[in-house]
Amino acid sequence: MLLDFFPSRTMTLYIARMFAVRIVAVLVMLVLVLQMLDLLSESGHILAAKGNGQMELLRYVGLRTPQLISRFTPYSVLLATIITLMTLNQNSEVVAMKAAGLSAHQVLAPLFLVAAVTSAGTLAFNERVVVRSTAALKAWQDVGYGTTPPDSDIKANVWMQDGPNILYARTVTGRGTATEMSDVNWYRRDPTGMVTEIVHAPHARFAAPGWRFDQPASFDVQSTRRTALGGAHVYATGVDPAQVIVRKTDADGESLSMLTTSIGEIRAAGFRTSELDGKWWHKLSGPLSALLMPLLGAVAAFGLARSGKLFVRAVIGMALGFAYFVVDNAALAMGNFGGYTPLLAAWSPFLLFLLIGETVLIRTEE
Repeated sequence: MLLDFFPSRTMTLYIARMFAVRIVAVLVMLVLVLQMLDLLSESGHILAAKGNGQMELLRYVGLRTPQLISRFTPYSVLLATIITLMTLNQNSEVVAMKAAGLSAHQVLAPLFLVAAVTSAGTLAFNERVVVRSTAALKAWQDVGYGTTPPDSDIKANVWMQDGPNILYARTVTGRGTATEMSDVNWYRRDPTGMVTEIVHAPHARFAAPGWRFDQPASFDVQSTRRTALGGAHVYATGVDPAQVIVRKTDADGESLSMLTTSIGEIRAAGFRTSELDGKWWHKLSGPLSALLMPLLGAVAAFGLARSGKLFVRAVIGMALGFAYFVVDNAALAMGNFGGYTPLLAAWSPFLLFLLIGETVLIRTEE
């Protein structure tokens, strides 16, 4: 019986249903409160853009809500774990289950099952919904909540280094040799760093090497004279399309497959990718954090409720859960700085707290 983690179908469904309902309830509560606070802080910026009104506020809510759901699902699992286990403990249901011969792991098995389903659902939700809403929201914010082009792979306000000179594009679409820019400025600078000439074009495309400006106009800073050059001219020969990806790749706004492509292009261009590698791995380890929460909150399930220490146990479970998120963020930051390898930065907190949770559970209950 000890090797059977689901010895009772009735008990498994009872605990799993109780746990799932509490996860949804806590998540809805957190998202509603946080969305309201976030909208209060951003509504002024949204309405400041010309022509924006109630529909733009609803659009912001629609784009922001998936981010909040993804970010706070693990917290919801943690709080739901503690609430569920405290309820079972107070009603002496844990005592009854242990008296029937169930081990601590068997008591927690239905919670792990629901948490595993939640982790898988979060991963799929991130890949199908969150990355798209994040990319759309970022593009909208880059233009000051104004009008954005329909291209979903748009990158706004991109600055690139062309030796001593600077290339700026209001928007960039496409990838590789198909990259195109709109509202483009090329700034020629002298050895002291002062701008001597500004070349503007409404459109530019990659010319391999350089960028072909369509109908450019030159502005001489010293003489303040503007000259229409006409035709097509090539500028910024030192700028490669990979620079666009390096400067504007947002791991939160790209799916795993798209991020893999971006990392490959950046690496092929000779740029460092350890920060993006860490975020790639974290796209897998992040959703799995929900699987840890029943283990870290398990301390609230055991011990006599009438001993007066149930609240203390619940606080310890919350402390362990929130400590995981602190260590996870710290490890990811260390990976960005090069202190940890990307794989270690993404997975070491998960493995560390898995061992801590198992140690606490085995030493106290098994």
